[in-house]
Amino acid sequence: MSNQSVAAGIGLARVMAHCGGDPVRAVELLVGAVASAPSAPEPYAALAELWHDRRPELEKGLEGAGSLSAVLAQSYFFFLRGEMDDAVMSLGSVTGARPDVAWGGAPWFGDPGFLGAVSAEALAEACLRTLDHGPDLDGDEARERFAPWFHALEVVSTRSPVPESLAAMARLPRACGRYDLAFALCDRADAVERVMWTAVARAVTWRATGDLDRAAAAFEDALILDPANWSLHLDLADLRAEQGDFAAAVSLVGQGLDHEPHEPSLRAASAAYRARLTGSSDELTALITLAPQLVDTTYRNLLIDHACAGPGLPPDLVAGARRVRAG
Repeated sequence: MSNQSVAAGIGLARVMAHCGGDPVRAVELLVGAVASAPSAPEPYAALAELWHDRRPELEKGLEGAGSLSAVLAQSYFFFLRGEMDDAVMSLGSVTGARPDVAWGGAPWFGDPGFLGAVSAEALAEACLRTLDHGPDLDGDEARERFAPWFHALEVVSTRSPVPESLAAMARLPRACGRYDLAFALCDRADAVERVMWTAVARAVTWRATGDLDRAAAAFEDALILDPANWSLHLDLADLRAEQGDFAAAVSLVGQGLDHEPHEPSLRAASAAYRARLTGSSDELTALITLAPQLVDTTYRNLLIDHACAGPGLPPDLVAGARRVRAG
């Protein structure tokens, strides 16, 4: 949208608010202007004017509203009220819903007052919300859109290096292919205290780069920090299976089962990796039985693929497993 169109939208919003008597509709028009030019200050100035003049009506009209326009407007109104944590979490929700728009270009998002007050915990939660719908962000355009977020991460993680929060923050730059920033956040967290979540963040980042050996070493560090965590045993087992070391995978899943013997994903992984290692028909049958309990169909299918590659398995049993995979 051109500057003239943005200005026209702002003008119409002012008419709606002051002459038409519909400030909520005016907000929708202003959010449209923001979406067209996220870094332009004029729509935000108009929103601030609207907030100042029609605040009671806006609070009533936006209360409980979940539309994108309402949440974006509320993020700015939170900022105007000095409620920086709510502001950033609301912006994270909007960004997760429409990651194709550079919402982080909002002038207030880079404001020193905001960056100096928002908590590491809230910024971490906002980062997770940007990824709610699993967008593909590993590209130059996405990295450009999220540049203000990367700046916020740098500032807040340096000011307030809360390890668990920094580990959560690392998910956003990792999704964008900014592995350097993800590792930097892990380093800052480790400088304060070594915690399991940071080791996992480092492991997943190494895995994303394709360095499975370093990913495995980081998962091993996580297990040292939290040895009773069955999920970590499964993560490392899956990684060893990806490396082709099914004996190690079987051993690690067994250790996980010692801590959580009834967990379906552990039991299914145990059956799959044993079937792959030994060619056991009983283990493949067990996997077929357990498969309906696995909510993650992608993971279920991966386990079936591993198991069906076991040596000497009966063709009819393998075909049955393939049918489960296809279903």
